[in-house]
Amino acid sequence: MARKSIFSDDFSPTPWWWAGFAPPADPPADLPRHVGTLIVGAGYAGVACALRLAEAGEEVLVLDAAALGFGASTRSGGQVSGGVNVGRSPTRKPLPEARKAALLRDAAAAFTLFEELLSRHQISCGYHRTGRINGIWTPQHVQAWKNRAEDLNRYADSDVRILSRAECRREIGSDFYHGGVSIGRAGHLQPAEYYGGLLAAARRAGARCHGETPVRQVRRADGTYTVETSRGNLTAERIVFATNAYAGTYARGVAPDLRRGVIPVSTHMIATEELPQELARSLLPTDRAISETCRVISHYRLSPDGRRLLFGSRATFFPAGERHTAELLYRGMIARFPQLAGRCITHSWGGQVAMTFDHLPHIGGGEGRFFVTGCNGSGVVMMTYLGHELAKKILADASEPMCAYDDGLPPHHALYDGTPWFMPMVGSWFQFRDRLERREPEKTHA
Repeated sequence: MARKSIFSDDFSPTPWWWAGFAPPADPPADLPRHVGTLIVGAGYAGVACALRLAEAGEEVLVLDAAALGFGASTRSGGQVSGGVNVGRSPTRKPLPEARKAALLRDAAAAFTLFEELLSRHQISCGYHRTGRINGIWTPQHVQAWKNRAEDLNRYADSDVRILSRAECRREIGSDFYHGGVSIGRAGHLQPAEYYGGLLAAARRAGARCHGETPVRQVRRADGTYTVETSRGNLTAERIVFATNAYAGTYARGVAPDLRRGVIPVSTHMIATEELPQELARSLLPTDRAISETCRVISHYRLSPDGRRLLFGSRATFFPAGERHTAELLYRGMIARFPQLAGRCITHSWGGQVAMTFDHLPHIGGGEGRFFVTGCNGSGVVMMTYLGHELAKKILADASEPMCAYDDGLPPHHALYDGTPWFMPMVGSWFQFRDRLERREPEKTHA
């Protein structure tokens, strides 16, 4: 007897989020011949930067090579928090205390700004401030997270506490984890609708935003920039690069210094069919967003209406189509929730996350050329905040740092030119290490 397909009859290889807001088709339009600020890249960071500049009366133009919001801003998992992922790395040495404190305080400020923007601009995006659980992958992770919890509570007011296995079971309808980390100051939203609301706010403030307009060349002369685009040339007093993980795709020839410091990593998601209400509620009874403490995490949450499970991970580090990645994610989902076996997948999609060698985002620049890059998996809140902070830097004409992330270009490696040739090897090694640690005998922990 043939196995039933996991795919629904109306399966789509596009983000489920696009039912709420899809990247708009941008009809051809004449560009201004001169602007004060040109922003290259129309994701969260670019649009947030444009919003703040336009509110201050700056003439600002945002251009993107793809449709507006086509990248990670309408493809992410939609989880939001303030500092939980700062500096998170399986190989990174501990940060100095003062540096760590500054980074976490600014990450907490990012979450505050995010909620203020939702309120001020009346952005309706299915926001649920229900908290987050990081499932503990192996008992050996408990002590490290106890130490992190102290830092997050002290510097970021994250409301973190460690959950026993029984407490975690009451939060997640699964016996998969060895406990959990509860983060109170967190939640989840519909990321494409949030992007659409941010874009609408920037346009109301006066920012001009156009997609499907690649920037082909940038030259500096006489204190201004001459910019060649697919819709003609223009000049700008200053230019901001906000291409993030897509620097190598859409800004390859115009921002090579950014490309060398950013590692684009593919990530994938699936959406289930609508589930019976009782089944959906049994998966995540408190409607929290879920992540994990391992190297290659899976993340998931219910849809804003509580009827679907949206499940994501870095399914593979090799090129693969949406149906293949859906099958890999489906296995991971069933490992955590066997009760979902037989439920169909309606959507499968992927995107790029911008990682840096120091696992931190960065903003900076001067003399008319600025950048924001490196979300490291915290794009919704952090990229919004850093776009806003970069706009403040431009408006103040400030040479001093505006925040803890204003510290220059991300570090690069002599053997890396922007093409992540090593990711299949490194990613597969991390996946192997995660599987190996799950099999190790449990040790006694306090």
